Amino acid sequence: MRLLISTLVASVSLGLSALPVPAQQSVSATQVAAMVEALRKAAPQTGKVNDGLYSDWQVQPGTVKAWSKFCLKKEITPTQFENNPATARQIISCITRRELDKQLRATNNNETAAVNGVACWWMTGNYTGCNSAFTAAYVRKVVAFYQQQRNKPSATQS
Repeated sequence: MRLLISTLVASVSLGLSALPVPAQQSVSATQVAAMVEALRKAAPQTGKVNDGLYSDWQVQPGTVKAWSKFCLKKEITPTQFENNPATARQIISCITRRELDKQLRATNNNETAAVNGVACWWMTGNYTGCNSAFTAAYVRKVVAFYQQQRNKPSATQS
């Protein structure tokens, strides 16, 4: 009898340990869309036709290759990225989701702090350190555009 109860308790314990632990809330499609659009609107405009940056997001060639490989599981050229806005948006959305998720976890779901971190990372490769000059102005611009996008009714977001 004792063996049966011990076996039953052990089985229940093992069964419970296999249950998934509730995950932290994932980044919403609305948050991703707002961040993608904020990054697009805040992208620095160099005024040069062939400035070495690609798409509305002004992405560097090496970054296009790495991000496409991560998101599409195949590398595309910067020209393909430039010439296909839907693919560019898909890749930017994928990377934005990844980075916004990381920053929401790192900031205990503080959305503004997470957006700040992603904007800084987007410009510098680091989540912090964008406190002065051009990078601070860029981060403020991204945050403002993000907030505008978040306040729009979802039917009007693209």
